[in-house]
This record gives sequence, structure tokens and C-alpha cells, in this order.
Amino acid sequence: MSETQRQNIARETGKPEITDLKTGLSSQDAALRLEQFGLNELDQVKPESIWSILLRQVNSIIVWILAAAAVVSFFLGDNLEGFAVIAVILINAITGFVLEYNARQSMEALRKLDTTPARVMRDSKIKEVPSDQLTMGDILILEAGDLIPADALILEVNQLTVDESALTGESVPTQKTTDQSPEDSPLGDRHDCLFKGTAITNGNAKAVVTNIGQATELGKIATMVSEAKRTATPLEAKLDALGKVLIWVTLAMATLFLIVGFLRGQEVKQLIETAVALAIAAIPEGMSVVATVALAYGMLRLAERKVIVKRLSAVETLGGTNVIFTDKTGTLTQNKIEVHALRVADNDFTVRLNLNTGGAQTLEVIRGDQDLIHSPELEMLARIGALVNNAQLDSKKSDRKELGDPVEVALLSYARTAGIDLHKLHKNYKRQAELAFSSDTRMMATLDQVGTEYFIGVKGAVEEVSALCTWNNQQDRDKELEVSELMAADGLRTLAFAYRQTSQKPGENFTKEEKLTYAGLIGFLDPPRKEVIKSLNACHEAGIKVIMVTGDHPATSLKIAKQVNLVGEDEQLVLTGKDLESFDFTSADDQKKMMECRVFARVNPAQKLEMIDFYQKQGDIVGMTGDGVNDAPALKKSDIGIAMGLRGTAVAAEAAEMVLKDDSFASIVHAIEQGRVIFENIRKFIVFLLSCNMSEIFVVTFAGFLNVGSPLLPLQILFINIITDVFPALALGVGKDNKKLMKSPPRDPKQPILQTADWKRIVYYALVMTTSVLGVYWYAIYKLGLSPEEGNTITFYALSLAQLLHVFNMYSGKLRFSNNEITRNKFIWMALVLCIAIMFATYYIPFLRQILSLQILDIEALELILAAGILPVLVIQTTRLFFPIK
Repeated sequence: MSETQRQNIARETGKPEITDLKTGLSSQDAALRLEQFGLNELDQVKPESIWSILLRQVNSIIVWILAAAAVVSFFLGDNLEGFAVIAVILINAITGFVLEYNARQSMEALRKLDTTPARVMRDSKIKEVPSDQLTMGDILILEAGDLIPADALILEVNQLTVDESALTGESVPTQKTTDQSPEDSPLGDRHDCLFKGTAITNGNAKAVVTNIGQATELGKIATMVSEAKRTATPLEAKLDALGKVLIWVTLAMATLFLIVGFLRGQEVKQLIETAVALAIAAIPEGMSVVATVALAYGMLRLAERKVIVKRLSAVETLGGTNVIFTDKTGTLTQNKIEVHALRVADNDFTVRLNLNTGGAQTLEVIRGDQDLIHSPELEMLARIGALVNNAQLDSKKSDRKELGDPVEVALLSYARTAGIDLHKLHKNYKRQAELAFSSDTRMMATLDQVGTEYFIGVKGAVEEVSALCTWNNQQDRDKELEVSELMAADGLRTLAFAYRQTSQKPGENFTKEEKLTYAGLIGFLDPPRKEVIKSLNACHEAGIKVIMVTGDHPATSLKIAKQVNLVGEDEQLVLTGKDLESFDFTSADDQKKMMECRVFARVNPAQKLEMIDFYQKQGDIVGMTGDGVNDAPALKKSDIGIAMGLRGTAVAAEAAEMVLKDDSFASIVHAIEQGRVIFENIRKFIVFLLSCNMSEIFVVTFAGFLNVGSPLLPLQILFINIITDVFPALALGVGKDNKKLMKSPPRDPKQPILQTADWKRIVYYALVMTTSVLGVYWYAIYKLGLSPEEGNTITFYALSLAQLLHVFNMYSGKLRFSNNEITRNKFIWMALVLCIAIMFATYYIPFLRQILSLQILDIEALELILAAGILPVLVIQTTRLFFPIK
């Protein structure tokens, strides 16, 4: 072992004592180090318990108030009423618990990355050991296809490329060498290091373990995932704030009523019972159930569109999202390398490989002369790419298999699309020799025999390949070097190609015996997903700011951002991880740069967390999409984490609240639309419920102040709230989509769920219904001479009917009363039929009539009920003619 290698290992491990490369660790040394450093496994995080999920369902202010009302009811001897309130609490808790049970997840997904056995050198022999038994100083023996089991420093390497996209976000596999990387290099540029959880795509290597378990880069990310705290969603916060408002309303009305009652000398028990009735009237018992069902219905709609929601409130949260951080690789792009740019004989082409309906690929020329696409020069370029190649591409259209380096797979795919029969080519060209790629030569060459001729093909860095070629003059070569630099600046990975044909069999150094003929350049790109442009345009139209955050190269990131219309063609601003290291997030200038920048490259997981935190502190609702291990902490930190299900890792899905089964960015737009619809539906049915409940409060309190008796009993109020209010509210909650919602900016996340205009409408609606109901109650008692019990029955049915018909006042805009989203909602009509049937049951079934203390009424009383129910709708609709709702 060289002294440089020894120093590098000491730098990486912090331990100058390492094992011998030839013998590896002894079994005894391995056992001692396992005892000293522990197992090579990630810390387990205790999963959320069933009790924790259940507790969350009842941990709200509204539930507490209802529980208090139940306790008071039991204390006063009203057991039936107490049990009824408890039933409401249990129904809501069980519904939410069942729908959220599948959200109980753990960090076990991270541990699944540890199941692959590892080959190590121990006791002078290559042995296979469980990956959790690896320890510091172990010598790893790695080959193509292996999942790297620990962080390690490379000792020997042969054509090694590693797919590090899960950690860095860079789609192109990284070429690894033994050359020392600078200590401050980001992960994507540490070419002498290997990282746990990444995969070897080509070549082989020998490496020494430098970090295990939680100390690995993967382990550090796991720590950030577990430490990232998920706060309450905006909907939960808004409902909680609304609950606090209702508490003060309840306390104020009950206190005022008690004070007036005491001053009048009323019986204490009666006052307390009326106060309980007020508490029950003030709290919309069905609101939590309706919100849960509305969210669940939206969740089922999204499931049909391949969007899986792990937590109900996440659906609404996405609807309020105004900033989305998106990963590049696999989210905006296909995570698949393709030939993108070609250059031969001073002709430049930009191409795209498309799949037709039959599964075959076709070549589309985006820029360049279409007539030259099948020229001999381009055919030669494609042939060299297919010959100087160790990848495999199954020729079958169905179940197509790709093995090898992704760049070489892309060359084979392009060659086949360009018209080359790969099977025939490899049958005719018999490989005689190969010069493997190395960090020293920076190129690969093959020698093939075709008949009595020999064909030499070379691919590699343009500087090295062009130096082996014949040129008319130095200016021609400089031109190719310049074009290659322009391609690289445009985000492309470039390779140059050259060849020589001869009748004499070349020697071992066949690339340098004679000058080669320069064939041209190929630029490779991870192409964008086709549906992304339309989806991003929809986000822009909806006022949603989309920001790319990736670990990839800045030029590549900006190129993709322009291709998908994330930024304009003249945009040049890209901030990197190094730029962010020097940022002062309290500085106005740095804050301005952050707000203006749409593309962030070479960003590590910790910096993603900082960026999300920055926007959250600005008051934004932040969504984060991603698929890699490196995205997991940010997915959990964001207000709404969205993981890709096809290409995504189990770790990303674990940390996210939503998973896209089709990896389609278009599904995000649909989910945003659905979230907005759900919020609008929730706002609508809350207005409905609160105006109904406030009418109950006004009926009880105004009757008390006017000293005209108790027109409603507590159990009657509870029955109205959980039956005749809930079903129409449920119908409002599952209303159809409103396309207009995606044509306007997101609502202000700082605003409460109900605006001032909403509260004014609630009070107005309640006063209209109260006036109508109390009017017929007063008429029945004082004009018709009915008993208080009969007046109570009239009030019960009159208020029930008024509230049922009140649902027709909930349409928005200037739509006609007879043709709007309410009258077109079949669930509204189903709810009305069901509720009216229930009301008939309470009247004609003696058992129910007795429980609710209802009396038999005559025809005149029924006419009063109909008048009291219809009059509020007529008054409110007449008002809307002059003061339409926006």
C-alpha cells in the first residue's frame, strides 16, 4: 500500500491503523472492531403506535367541549343525552382512525437496504458476510450489480461507474478513480469514495470501509429524517382556530344566558340544562365527521388517478400549496440517459428517440437537416458507438432488458433506432482486443475483425480522442474542442468517436500505431418527461411557484429547467450548494436571490431542509417532490411531501405523505386541483353547518331573553346536528370539481378558513332562519293557544326543514337558483330524501317520538312548519338578487 493511500484512509476513517490489503482483517480483529464500532446497521425508529393515531382523532378542542357537555349531561341525570354525545365522538374517532391506520410507518424501509450480503477479504480469503457484520477497515470486493454496503475509500479500480442518483440526484453514473478528491467536495464530486446504498453499474473495485451504520452518508440522512418534525397541516390548524372561536362564542352565550336567568330567579338546574343545550348548539358535532369524509372521498378520487394519500388532511394541504420544490432526476426527467446531440463533418443535429404505439423506437430530428440523418458519416458514428460497447440490449420489443453502463445502453438504443441491426453487427464484427477505459487514458477502444479486414473503434474524452486523429489543420481540432465545451455548458455529457480500418492486423497498442479518422461527437442527456411541460404551465396559471432542487450539475439542471419551461430561455441564475454555504438568510440581498432563483444545483439534503424552512418562515405552504434517499428529510420537513412510487426508494415513500404510483408530475397538478376543490367544499359546508348551529343558538337565547319558554331541548338540538345537518353537509363535501379554481392563485395561507364575508353571511343566514322559526313558535303559543310541548314540536320540525332547505343557498357566484353546482349535485337530493324520511320516522314511530319529546300536531301546525321552512330560502334568494356572492 502506498503512503498516499494510507494517508487517504486515515483521513476518511480517522484511524491510522488499517488492515493489510493482501490479507484483510483477521476474524479476531473483525470481532474486536465489531464490538468497538457496533453493527453496520441504521438505528431503528419506533413506529407511531396505534394509540397515538387514535389519540390524534380525539385531540381537538371541539371534541373536548362535547366531552364536557356529555359529563354535565350525566351529572344532571340526562344519560340518554350523554350517551348520544359520546356516540358522536366515537363515530368521528373510529372513522378517522380506520382511514389513517395505514399511515403507521417506521424507518424499517431504510433497513431494507442492508439485506444484501457483502464480499470481504478476511484471513487472506474472500468471504461472504452479512452486511451488518462489516466493520471499519474491512476490505470490500465489489463488482457490477453490487449494492455498496458501507461508505468506503477506493483502493483499486477497473472501469468502475456507480449510480449515486439516490444520494446525489445526478442521473449519469459517476466514474470512480483512486485520485484523491478535495476534502470539501460535495458527494457527487468525491470520485475516490463509495457510499452505502448506491449501486455499481459497471466495472469492479477493491475498497476499504471507512464508515458504517449511522455514520455513513445514508445514516446521516436517516438521522435527518427522524429529526425532521412534521407540524400540523394548515387545515388542522385552521379547524383548531375555528374551534377556539366557537369556544368563546359558547362561553359568551352561556354566561350571558346564566346571568340573565339568575337575575330573573330561574331554577338553577333548568339554567344549566339550557347552557348545555347552548354548548351543543354552538358546536357543529358533524363538522369533524364531514371533514373526514370529504377528505376521504377526495383521497379515493386521487387513488383512482394513481395518487396514494397516507394522511387525510394532506389532500387539502396540497390544494393550498403555493411553492413546490421538485427534484430533477426521475421527477422532471425520465432518469434514463439518451443520445441528444450529434456532430459529424461540421453538421450539428439535435435528435429525440420516441416510442411508437407498437413499442418500436423512431428517430425524430429536432434540429438539423433531416435528409442527412442517414448519411454515411452518421451511420459510422452509430456503428462505432455500438461496437465500442460492453452493454447488452435485448432486441425483443416486449420485456426489453438493458444491462451495462447507461451511456453504453443509450448508444446501443440509438444505433438500433438509426437502422443498425445489432445482432448482425456483432455477428459480423468479431472482437479481437479491448483497451478498457481508465482515468489515465480517458477513453475505450476495441479491435474487431470483419471478414479479412480489421476495424478499430475509439470513444472517450474529446481531448484524448482528437489527439489520436488526423486533422487538416489545428483550427479544425480546436473547433471540435470548442463545440464539446459548448455541449458541456449546455448540460450535456459528451463523448468523441474515431475509427480506423486496415487489412493488416494491428498490434497490442492498436490505437497509436497509425492516426485515426475522427468520426464526430455525441452529447447525452437525461430527457425531460413529456407531460411535465403542460403540468408546469398549469402550475404557473394556478399561481404556484415551482423550484428545481437537485444534486446534479448546474448546467444540466438549467438545461432541463429551460426544456420544461420551468424558467425562460434567457434565464442564467443558478445557485449551487457552495453558494448557499455562504448565504445569510437574514440578509435582504440573499433573501432576494433565494426568492428569484428557480434552479438550485449540487444541493445536499441539509441545504434542502434550510430552503424549505426559509419559505415556510415566509408564510408559504411548501410541497416537496422526490424519489431518492437524499430527498427523504425534505419530504418529511415540507408541509406536503410527495414521493415517486415507481422509481422512488422505499425511504422516500416512507417520509412522504403522498405517493404517486405513476411518477407523473401531471398527477401532482390533479392532486392540487382536488385539494382546492376539497377546501372549497369544506369552507362551503362549514358555512352551512355554522349558520344552522348559530340559528339554534339564537333560537334558544332569544327565547330565553324574551322569556317565552324553551323552544328546543338539548337532545332535539343534538339530533338536528347529527342527522338533518350532517347529511346535506356531507353532500356539499363531495361536490364535483370546479375547474375555475385552477385559474386563480392559491388562497393566502395566513388567512383563516372563514373570511369576514363568510361570518357576515353566517350571521345573516342564522338570523333569517331564527326569525322565521321563532315567529311560528310565538304564533303557535300566543295566537293558536297551543301548549309549550306542541310549540316545542313545531319549532323542532320548522328548524329542521329550514336547515334542510338552506343547502340550496350554498351555491357560489351568480349562477341561477335552479341550475347550479348544488342543484346538479345528486348527493344533495339523496341527502334531502333521506333526512325527510328520518323526520317522518321521528313523527310516526312512537319510540322515537317519545325519546325526542314530540307531540301529535294538527294540519294548521303542519302548515306553520312548511311556512317557516320555505320562508328563509325565499328571503335569502331575494337578497342575493341585489347582493350576489362573489
